[in-house]
Amino acid sequence: MNEVPGTPGMPETPRPPVPPVPPELQGMPPAEPAEPVKRAILKRPVTIAIISMVAVVALAAFIIFPLILTAQGDAGSTTVATKLPEEPKGTATDFEKQQPNWQSCGTGMQCADVYAPLDWKDPSGEKITLHMVKQPAKNGKPIGSLFVNPGGPGASGADFVLDSVNSAVEPAVQQQYDVIGWDPRGVGKSTPVTCLDAAGMDKYLFGVSPADGLTEGSDEWIAAAEKESADFGAACAKSSGALLGHVSTASTVQDLNMMRAIVGDPKLNYLGYSYGTYIGARFADAYPDKVGRLVLDGAMDPTTSLGEVVREQTLGFEQALRAYVTDCLKRSNCPLSGSVDEAMASIGSLLDGVDAKPLKGSDGRMFTSGTMLTAIITPLYSQSNWPYLDQLFTSVADGNADVGLSLADFYYDRENGKYTSNSTEAFSAINCLDYPSDIDADRMRKEAAELAKIAPTIGRFQGYGDLGCAGWPYTGTERTAVKAKGADPILVVGTTGDPATPYRWAESLTKQLDSGVLLTYEGEGHTAYGSNACVNDAVDAYLLKGTVPPEGTRCK
Repeated sequence: MNEVPGTPGMPETPRPPVPPVPPELQGMPPAEPAEPVKRAILKRPVTIAIISMVAVVALAAFIIFPLILTAQGDAGSTTVATKLPEEPKGTATDFEKQQPNWQSCGTGMQCADVYAPLDWKDPSGEKITLHMVKQPAKNGKPIGSLFVNPGGPGASGADFVLDSVNSAVEPAVQQQYDVIGWDPRGVGKSTPVTCLDAAGMDKYLFGVSPADGLTEGSDEWIAAAEKESADFGAACAKSSGALLGHVSTASTVQDLNMMRAIVGDPKLNYLGYSYGTYIGARFADAYPDKVGRLVLDGAMDPTTSLGEVVREQTLGFEQALRAYVTDCLKRSNCPLSGSVDEAMASIGSLLDGVDAKPLKGSDGRMFTSGTMLTAIITPLYSQSNWPYLDQLFTSVADGNADVGLSLADFYYDRENGKYTSNSTEAFSAINCLDYPSDIDADRMRKEAAELAKIAPTIGRFQGYGDLGCAGWPYTGTERTAVKAKGADPILVVGTTGDPATPYRWAESLTKQLDSGVLLTYEGEGHTAYGSNACVNDAVDAYLLKGTVPPEGTRCK
């Protein structure tokens, strides 16, 4: 399989500035090709992210999202040892009565940690902690708290606010709300899921796979892929313990309701991007009477199966790549040539070449077709990041793997050989509880053939996504529709050219919700708030005044 970013996932940061390519990656000599090997098992699909940002073959979402998910900061991540409140005794109500010890942790920011039950069915049992970051309302007179989630799963909401609050929320909203980001259970500075050390993660994501040398889709290849996923799951269970079975979105929804009560808000005001829309939708369905003003941007459809997510995101990223190519060919410095179809075929040939004969990076890591696909998909979350693709295709054509590896490192939060977050482990752990695993070889082969047909450039590298959770220590749950009967109006934002969370998902979610209202952005990219003045005005009016856009509102 091949490594790809996470999906519907996540922008984890919807609109960061385009960072410059490091000087050390400019003008580097071609990398040394390695000996030919078969395609390796996909280490992390871009799908479930499920957006940003799995260890298999899907296009997530969560995406979903290095270039989109992480922005370098206004305040700068600051680790502050916060004092926990008095430990709750044993009921859900006890947890809601906690008094956070907010402490300064950056320019104008405050941090705090609170307790949550490991298992909400047993609140008197073992406890975990949740990390929060708050920017108090700038006018000093908050109308309430606005909880924010950037996507993922596995992305840090605390860092999102601490480092990139201006990417998260528009200035007018910052004036009147206490903006709060938190690390969901299993993520970041909350009690984290852990699986492997840095060397182990490198081997898992970039190393030789047990499936090397086997024919993709064969019984032997599937068995090897299953074993690799099962081994990774076993490592996570050994390192994380019982926590691994309690990081589902359903548990996070209960945590969010607890935090709402802790900050004293009678109803939840919430802004969720990408996978964050799934948290918001599930919250509304579980606690419709606690719904305040909810904005769900880059919406996921709660009813989609993993196979459907992979299919939609594969098609979405194929179309986004085609949009990039169409734009590129209009420029004199475009690394591609010919018609759009010919240029897409050229990209496919680069993928095939790396698949047959991976490149070796300057640090010795192998650059496979899976890693190249991760490098391609990462910039496609935002049109502002398309220039990275120019550099990627130029460098790979020259036999240089380092630009591609740098993009993959950005996606995996890898810097100088170290992983700066546990986003990859958390991504898999959460998704494997949120989706049921169905290892049906014949069905997966048919789906793989369909992907190759509907997405001629990248589809042949995207099959067999179900294998990412094969042999996982805990069973995933079935996907069901949401309704949120009796909830206040919920604003769903959908972008017509969103590659990670297709526009039809926003339409579907709006129809499922009793009080859903759809705001459409006719444009490219993953999520819309902060990228378009019309969308910004509509969302701000809703958050600040409760004004719901007229039915059928479309922004361009």
